[in-house]
Amino acid sequence: MSSSDWGQHDDDDRQRGPAGKKLRDWDCPSCNANNPSDEFVPEKKSLELRCNYCGVEFRVSLSEEGRVKFKEI
Repeated sequence: MSSSDWGQHDDDDRQRGPAGKKLRDWDCPSCNANNPSDEFVPEKKSLELRCNYCGVEFRVSLSEEGRVKFKEI
């Protein structure tokens, strides 16, 4: 494997389709618990999730850069 092969497909995981970005798991911003999830975060909309450990609810949305943002509700 040559050094030019490293990172060749790194951007593949960051691309998202028209359905939004799928959350495989997420860390709660309040208690840092890892929560499994099969939810899709729709583009230009938000999704509400609840932490399975502490019970805090969050509104989840995508930023312009495609990053997942959590806001406690």
